[in-house]
Amino acid sequence: MPETDQSVSPAKPLASATVAGNECVIDAQNLSLTFETGDGPVHALSEVNLSVGAGDFVSFIGPSGCGKTTLLRVIADLEQPTDGSITVNGVSAHEARLNRAYGYVFQAASLYPWRNIARNVALPLEIMGLSRSERRERVQRNLELVNLAGFAKKFPWQLSGGMQQRASIARALAVEPALLLMDEPFGALDEIVRDHLNEQLLKLWDKTSKTVVFVTHSIPEAVFLSTRIVVMSPRPGRIIDVIDTSLPRDRDLDIRETPEFLDIAHRVREGLRQGHSYEG
Repeated sequence: MPETDQSVSPAKPLASATVAGNECVIDAQNLSLTFETGDGPVHALSEVNLSVGAGDFVSFIGPSGCGKTTLLRVIADLEQPTDGSITVNGVSAHEARLNRAYGYVFQAASLYPWRNIARNVALPLEIMGLSRSERRERVQRNLELVNLAGFAKKFPWQLSGGMQQRASIARALAVEPALLLMDEPFGALDEIVRDHLNEQLLKLWDKTSKTVVFVTHSIPEAVFLSTRIVVMSPRPGRIIDVIDTSLPRDRDLDIRETPEFLDIAHRVREGLRQGHSYEG
């Protein structure tokens, strides 16, 4: 497949998002998904072609209902496509789920209120049958990664919303996946906390070299975090543009004032506008 145009220019409809150089972690080919409902079929995704390379930070952005979360759930084997194919780490999405190939961070932290933070993070490890010493070591290491080392014995209701989401990220990392799937994890937080967590997430990504797929509604968030941005149209979800960013890996919030950042944000915005021409 041809590589996508990396210049910052008005968006053009693209059939696919391809990987250049990196080992392919996710590969979706002509992927479509239609939900059958009492009111008739709902076409959620249409002919999505997408490849994600190892170590990439890829954001899906598009209007509400465009299929961003549905596509993430297909990658996670939480939804099954009605047409086309998808592989994760070279195997089916179902096999990858059984292999615990990914960690999943939901929109809400989804922590059990009767378990302290350490025991919440340890829950998937208990399910996996790991020894108590191994669970303890992984919990401690991943709480340190998200700067919650001193909060292991606290309960979720004693933590702020941002801290709860960091605990949720630690829980996803505890299974030691190479792939992290994140469904708008900071969407419900105020802008100040969100900015802070964006910076922390970039540092975490840099430390761990995980492959990250991230769903967002925020253009600044997508541009700030990503190595590649996948712009999607309103339902049925199609890929309208794929933007490779050349922002330095080590960056802080000040980069949002630079011409390069603003040019990329403009291209994302133009892609979202163009996407509405597909609606209907």
